[in-house]
Amino acid sequence: MSKYMIQHWEPELPAFWTSKGKPTANRNLWISIPALLLAFAVWMVWSVVVVNLPNIGFQYSTNQLFWLTALPGLSGATLRIFYSFMVPVFGGRKWTTISTASLLIPAIGIGFAVQDPATSYPTMLILALLCGFGGGNFASSMANISFFFPKAQKGYALGMNAGLGNLGVSVVQFVVPLVITAGMFGALGGEPQNWMKAGEAKAMWLQNAGFIWVPFILLTTFAAWFGMNDLKSASASFSEQAVIFKRKHNWLMCWLYIGTFGSFIGFSAGFPMLIKSQFPDVNPLQYAFLGPLVGALARVAGGWVSDKLGGAVVTFWTFVVMVAAAAGVIFFLPSQGQAGGFVGFFWMFMLLFAATGVGNASTFRMIPVIFLTERQRAAAGRGRAAEAQAVVEANKEAAAVLGFTSAVGAYGAFFIPKSYGTSIAMTGGPEAALLCFIGFYVTCIAITWWFYSRKGAEMPC
Repeated sequence: MSKYMIQHWEPELPAFWTSKGKPTANRNLWISIPALLLAFAVWMVWSVVVVNLPNIGFQYSTNQLFWLTALPGLSGATLRIFYSFMVPVFGGRKWTTISTASLLIPAIGIGFAVQDPATSYPTMLILALLCGFGGGNFASSMANISFFFPKAQKGYALGMNAGLGNLGVSVVQFVVPLVITAGMFGALGGEPQNWMKAGEAKAMWLQNAGFIWVPFILLTTFAAWFGMNDLKSASASFSEQAVIFKRKHNWLMCWLYIGTFGSFIGFSAGFPMLIKSQFPDVNPLQYAFLGPLVGALARVAGGWVSDKLGGAVVTFWTFVVMVAAAAGVIFFLPSQGQAGGFVGFFWMFMLLFAATGVGNASTFRMIPVIFLTERQRAAAGRGRAAEAQAVVEANKEAAAVLGFTSAVGAYGAFFIPKSYGTSIAMTGGPEAALLCFIGFYVTCIAITWWFYSRKGAEMPC
């Protein structure tokens, strides 16, 4: 038996948690966080790379650039469906190691591809799809961490894992513009490209956008293999986990998570190109990283607040704020020959990012509570053995639902940037896309209120 496999795990027992559970859970959490941060960085790297491609000789249209931005979201969301079920099958330690190591493929591939403007567009599309490895990791990471912590601290643990992991989006949009200005890897990194815009020329090492992550991915892969654990109690086949597809609340939470995380990751992917298209005199890379940063930090705070107030009430008010903020973005956009207001546009987006971050945490706080309550209701009056088994089943179902909802929500990383591109192509501006988002948030308000937050709701959480 592997020394990394833990046979006995009962975090709900105070004595066990204090003596053995908490140190082990925290060690796994603090290795999981940098692994997830790197996954998000690789997933979103194209949001920064595409802004520079036309200036180093790549002849792509605006719509083609939006496709490169959107495709990692499509593949990442699809991979999450499969990754959702991997931890109970393979074990959290093994799967974290494998999934983190897989990030080397797109990181190295991008580093070589951008050095040659003759690289074909289909090759770039394939590399964009491969960046979905990073997107897939979130589902397995959240499912894994959910097993380690007691119900009272799941909001904190999932908020920390996801919130600090989400910082990878901000990190990539902050770090890449810096590292591409210098030949950090010497001869190994390749020759610089000639960057030109409006008569200005400078040397650029765009390959560093991929290469910079390689040493960190290697270090984190080793840390996961030698520092994390597998839990025997978390083991389950796919067929055992597939029961979630019969659960109504799985599908309702998928819908809500599209509104929270789908918005966060979609806005993060599309923000630089949206700024560039609507405010061409503004350098998008000076501001783009701030939105994901605000959203990621808000997710950490949102987990703590949701533990105190309850996930449902926080989720309800989050969507109310998102409706108001999206309307504010529309108000400050350029329209009918008017230049618009970048300052107002920027702050409305910061409010949107903050709300999505809080909503990401509050929805994930709701899921374990919903499924534990549902299984405990079914086991009530059937004896202590049935009640204990209900907790085990609830944890497995909640972990699978956490992963699966994250998969469905991640399609926002594809649809939001693509919606911008389609709206601009058809109407001349992104307003139509934003109005559709507002309509969707209204449905999320109604679902949250009816099923979870109102007095007498079916599943208060």
